[in-house]
Amino acid sequence: MPVYPIEIPVVAEGQIVPILLARASAGFPSPAGDDLEDEIDPIAWVVRHPSSTFWWRVEGDCLWDVGIRDGDIIAVDRAGKRRLGRAVLAVVEGAVTAKILRKRNGNFYLAPANTREAFPDIELNEDSEIWGVIAGVVRRYDVA
Repeated sequence: MPVYPIEIPVVAEGQIVPILLARASAGFPSPAGDDLEDEIDPIAWVVRHPSSTFWWRVEGDCLWDVGIRDGDIIAVDRAGKRRLGRAVLAVVEGAVTAKILRKRNGNFYLAPANTREAFPDIELNEDSEIWGVIAGVVRRYDVA
């Protein structure tokens, strides 16, 4: 693998525009190019159980601290292991919510993950249903 960027011609608006393919460090720049990966399918990388995974759009920022933002699309895995501390999608009193599964004083509840804003915990009852574990997030960046 070459260490330098590779130019690939792309046609955009009738003009050939060179596109550079290389990694860009988001931390300390690394001169090494030997850490390049093979191509991946992002959806296949997120979805572990295709027959039991569905997609849901997030509304709100109660999972901000775990990297899930308003407008993101989450992959919800119904076959995923429901463990304490995992982000889940649940229905509580008829409302769908995404939060972190916790246990306190013998009771299960859903907790937010946002230290910037105050969101209440939601106690689970016999009518509550955990639909699945959040397996991944898809986000599109809209840069103005």
